[in-house]
Amino acid sequence: MLTRLFEDPLFPGNLEQRKASRLLLIMVGGILAMHIDDLRALARLWLSKTEEVRQDKSHWSTNITGDIYGTGWISEMYGYAIGAAEVGLRHKINDDIMIYLGYIPRPGIEPLILHYGLPFKVGNWSFSKLEHHEDVIVYDCNRLFPPPPFPREVEMMESDPNVKRGLFLSIECINTLNEGLLLHHASVGCPKAQWSKYLSFLKSRRFSELTMPKYWKGQKVDSTITAQHVALSKTNSEYPKIHTLFSTECSSYFDWQTVGLMHSFRLSGQPGNIMRLLSCTDEDLKNYKGHDLAPTHYVPSMSQHPLTGDWYPAINKPAAVLHWLSHVQTDAEFIVILDADMIMRGPITPWEYGAKLGHPVSTPYEYLIGCDNILAKIHTRNPSACDKVGGVIIIHIDDLRRFAILWLHKSEEVRADKAHYATNITGDIYASGWISEMYGYSFAAAEINLRHIIRRDIMIYPGYVPLPGAKYKVFHYGLRFGVGNWSFDKADWKNADVVNTSWAKFPEPPDPATIMQEGLDARERDLLSIECARALNKALYLHHKRRNCPRLDSIHSTSSNKIERLAHESSRNRNRGKFVPLDVAREKTVESAAATISPVHRSRRLARSSRMWIIAVWAVSIVVFLLVISMFFTDRRRSVSRSRVSRSLKAHV
Repeated sequence: MLTRLFEDPLFPGNLEQRKASRLLLIMVGGILAMHIDDLRALARLWLSKTEEVRQDKSHWSTNITGDIYGTGWISEMYGYAIGAAEVGLRHKINDDIMIYLGYIPRPGIEPLILHYGLPFKVGNWSFSKLEHHEDVIVYDCNRLFPPPPFPREVEMMESDPNVKRGLFLSIECINTLNEGLLLHHASVGCPKAQWSKYLSFLKSRRFSELTMPKYWKGQKVDSTITAQHVALSKTNSEYPKIHTLFSTECSSYFDWQTVGLMHSFRLSGQPGNIMRLLSCTDEDLKNYKGHDLAPTHYVPSMSQHPLTGDWYPAINKPAAVLHWLSHVQTDAEFIVILDADMIMRGPITPWEYGAKLGHPVSTPYEYLIGCDNILAKIHTRNPSACDKVGGVIIIHIDDLRRFAILWLHKSEEVRADKAHYATNITGDIYASGWISEMYGYSFAAAEINLRHIIRRDIMIYPGYVPLPGAKYKVFHYGLRFGVGNWSFDKADWKNADVVNTSWAKFPEPPDPATIMQEGLDARERDLLSIECARALNKALYLHHKRRNCPRLDSIHSTSSNKIERLAHESSRNRNRGKFVPLDVAREKTVESAAATISPVHRSRRLARSSRMWIIAVWAVSIVVFLLVISMFFTDRRRSVSRSRVSRSLKAHV
């Protein structure tokens, strides 16, 4: 569905009806362009909601409806907006196609439609359609509306070029109406009108040039628009195909996140396939062990920018998505993009959340304050379209193809803008440009006017109080969270190889039965936190089980103690203010992983050598015992033999 609508000055209010949908009511009107299936779904509700609003006389007042007459005259407009919200239609709003006469057009905008619904004037001349409400001018041969000033008179009225353009639009409208009346009168047999200077102008080349057809110069819309039919009644086979992507790097830190996400993906019921976009240097790839953790598309690492040398691993996300689009053929219509540090709790689908071409769905990132200040004005030509979103993204494949290269370019641009790293400009608490990639996403989307459907009920950070009734589909454990004295922070586990260490896991969260909270909100918050932590440990347990890890107490105790010690040391450093930048920590991942796993290998070697020594000692002991016994019996036989010979000799003597 594509709907082109315009903010209507007669329709500034937001009338909330008792039975209206909870979706946002869009202040629109004027002209509509929509799919026929959307119109079929909307038409009855448009009528019924118009009747409903019209009957609601207690809310006709101007301060509620915006109706300057306070008479319920614009009930039909509200009927449309509320009916559209009721069936889930979300509008694409363009304010550059239509203009109300009397308004000043924006620079560079050539409106295609002139709306003369309000009074307007040019110098001392004016026009109001209400003054002609009962006028039979159509039937009075050769009678026209009072002629407006001529173009040369308008040229002398105003020096401001945009104001002057607005005046020209006003006279163009009335001149076009009068030309239409002349043609109509001639078609019904009226006598030829007497000559006048004004009639001569209407037939002149100058008038023809002023009223030539105008063409929209705005964003080109793909002719293969995908209709979002209101039809949740489709069968499953008719739903669009989905492909899920997430970006990681060649490190143990991302490996345990991958294990968690992949385990939750298998349980979530998410349609379609999933693909890990793995960004690695050639050297890292030689030593990497986690190739089998997920279906993988390999991407050259851009952690260190090939041109600038800037160390910024977050740039790998847009770079990996662009690389995947350039190298992989997909028949998926929608792409779901997640972060590695997420746990899925259910399917994330475009039909559930209303994603469509031109309108991706995402979750709010309110701290992206740069969308509201100078940062957006510097980095996008369309700052008003900057949406503060991130985390979970549901986007049409055609939008992603248009958008991906801009996502990468804008991320590089914001990252290079060190003059605006300050927290009060970006919202980045480290003021280090670390969230440049997030701004790259928002600014790139604004550049091509992708407006997001923002949903707060898809994703939650563990530790946050959930919205009442929200059925979250994703845990995003990007921040520290805790329950009582227990806490978890993914950054504490940057140098711990819990994937390749047998039976390693994270500290267990409290038992839900022990949670005692005064308020229901706090209890729900803690239960969600426990669910997230348990899901990670369950994923690790099943991973170790699939690897057929030996159940040895020495391995378990040695590895777990070592890993937890690394985590606690990292946590203490962070709490003492010794913040280790993510890039430095990542460089030490391989060395830390080796340090983590070596005690386990050492314990295995000691165990094997001890067993061999014991077996050898037993073998030698048995051999010695047998030799002693053999020698004893041999000597005894010889003694007996000598005794017999001696007795025989004595007998003969």
